[in-house]
Amino acid sequence: MLAAALVLALPACGEGFGGGPVPQQTGPAALRVLISSSGEAETRAVTAAAQQWAAAEGHTVTVIPAQDIAQQLGQALAGSDPPDVFYVDAARFADYAAVGALEPYAERLPAAGDFYPALRQAFTYQNRFYCAPKDFATLALQVNGRLWARAGLGAADVPRDWAGLRTAASRVKAVGIVPLVLDSSFDRVGAFMLQAGGWPVSDDGTRATADSPQNRQALEYVQGLLRDGLARYPQQVDTGWAGEAFGRGMTAMTIEGNWIRGALAADYPGLAYTVHELPAGPAGPGTLSFTTCWGISARSRFKAQAVGFVEAMTTADAQLAFARAYGVMPSLVSARQAYLREFPADEPFLAGADYARGPVNAPHMDRVMSDFDSQLARLAVADPAVMLRRLQRNITAALER
Repeated sequence: MLAAALVLALPACGEGFGGGPVPQQTGPAALRVLISSSGEAETRAVTAAAQQWAAAEGHTVTVIPAQDIAQQLGQALAGSDPPDVFYVDAARFADYAAVGALEPYAERLPAAGDFYPALRQAFTYQNRFYCAPKDFATLALQVNGRLWARAGLGAADVPRDWAGLRTAASRVKAVGIVPLVLDSSFDRVGAFMLQAGGWPVSDDGTRATADSPQNRQALEYVQGLLRDGLARYPQQVDTGWAGEAFGRGMTAMTIEGNWIRGALAADYPGLAYTVHELPAGPAGPGTLSFTTCWGISARSRFKAQAVGFVEAMTTADAQLAFARAYGVMPSLVSARQAYLREFPADEPFLAGADYARGPVNAPHMDRVMSDFDSQLARLAVADPAVMLRRLQRNITAALER
């Protein structure tokens, strides 16, 4: 909220913030790149790639790992000298684009048409494709092999739709095992809304569509799982997140992104589990995507050089190198087969790219979705219709701003 307040306090201007066109410098550039690193592996990989590009092109690049990128980027954009290139989370992208903080360069990239459509949409604002998706993750269903067999279930019983999920969960519950643990936020429950054919906002991000029969059907389905003991939230089984409950053998199923692979390997080595696409809903398959883009400051003095840097960071070879280094999926369709040859177990995650949807892509949504998350935490005892009416009002008010 602090970052959003700092950014939204700035006057919007297509040439930067209130200072007219930013003078551009040609020749060697000194780029500063702010990243929100997932750990040492990502920091090392991005730094090495940046230094290699800089040496080849005659520039210098300083990679800065942020401690809290939302706060640091917000403060930097509110100041007079922001970094040239920076990670932008899809959930915050529209806030920055709406005030003119970002250079809309992505359509000029040679690979502009090669990014997955859902990722392009995540970084499109008012019909302009702003920034190149760096990589992405999707949600899938993880199944604990030992607990699955203990419930008398086999490969044919892996749920393919909502009815199958309820049936399998009921059989798991019957032998005294928690069937499913999932996070209580929109970042998980939202997938069910998509599978039902609903979503909180219209496709163009201009209208609230939260209070719909489809969204209500989704919340009522998840509510039924919670009330019948077929699903639990992590706090209900005394764990910090669903991956912990799954790794500790406290649940037969969970719904997480491909980041769970590294977490389980590190904390629960030897755990036997399988990964599957999420069960389809009444409207078909649906999953959520999580991504960041390479943002370029509208006030950078080195925009052309920054675009060249991003172009180098988003080639298929560069993205595959990042995938090997710290476990992300490439954002280019053309890199798909090469990625699957190296990481065949991730096929269910990558399959979701064809029907995934990113965060709610509209300005001022942070507080709105945080409030909805607090409502979802009480879904088992709440009225879905009341929750959706509240969400509808909040989104409408935010969009009217």
